[in-house]
Amino acid sequence: MKKVVIPVAGLGTRFLPATKAIPKEMITLVDQPLIQYVVQEAVSAGFTDIILVTHSSKQAIENHFDHNFELEVSLARKNKVALIEKLKAIIPPHINIISVRQPEPLGLGHAVLCAAPVIGDEHFAVILPDVILNTGSNDLKQMVTAFTKSDQSQIMVEKVPKNEVDKYGIADCGGEALEPTDSKPMKGVVEKPSPKNAPSNLSVTGRYVLDNSVLNLLKTTPKGAGNEIQLTDAIAELIESKGVQAYCLEGKSYDCGDKLGYMKASVQFAANHPELGKEFSRWLQTFKTELTK
Repeated sequence: MKKVVIPVAGLGTRFLPATKAIPKEMITLVDQPLIQYVVQEAVSAGFTDIILVTHSSKQAIENHFDHNFELEVSLARKNKVALIEKLKAIIPPHINIISVRQPEPLGLGHAVLCAAPVIGDEHFAVILPDVILNTGSNDLKQMVTAFTKSDQSQIMVEKVPKNEVDKYGIADCGGEALEPTDSKPMKGVVEKPSPKNAPSNLSVTGRYVLDNSVLNLLKTTPKGAGNEIQLTDAIAELIESKGVQAYCLEGKSYDCGDKLGYMKASVQFAANHPELGKEFSRWLQTFKTELTK
């Protein structure tokens, strides 16, 4: 499996006015844009073809993964070797960045269909760029391994507090308990159930490893919620035809499509930064003390 689809065509309205001129995927966590974290995650999991489903206003994302000859020459003249190496590390030379356009905002399922000509007849993954996993997470790679062993699609889920299940799509695993890295058969996904009626506390977390047959299902999937083609509707059909498993996240996720989630991620990633982490953590302790005065 070598192809992963990353839908980046959304307009990022939850982050306005910051996203009026800058794609939300280019907002940074410390010194890297969000999109770079998810691409690095895909590369670490063994994917080589990164398919960006994009929009005409998102050229900054494509430019980020392209060479900037003038910048590199300027840095070389100033002997900024470390910065040149950081630029080269953005994308390894064996990785292909492929952009396709989503002409209309018709949902995640439609975005995946836009990538279908590039996917071909191969199995593939989907990563939602709003969801950032902790640095060093091996979960996507483990999902691919689970897919290979079971021959069933994998949907990442994460345990959330029972009183917060009404904020998420919740996996129904027939009452089966899941521990981190477990994969168990799914019966369906219930959107934002009440805590009383929720089938579990396992929220769907923005990572999918999918059997190629889901593309044919998407072609006949009618518009659903929001008058959009929903990937979850096609997955519901895939559960019936081939089976789908829920994979329980071992690491930690951050919802960076939400302002509060983004701020939490910013603090966590800053505290873990190899160059700035210790100094930032010391400042954070000082700030905490000031807050309690």
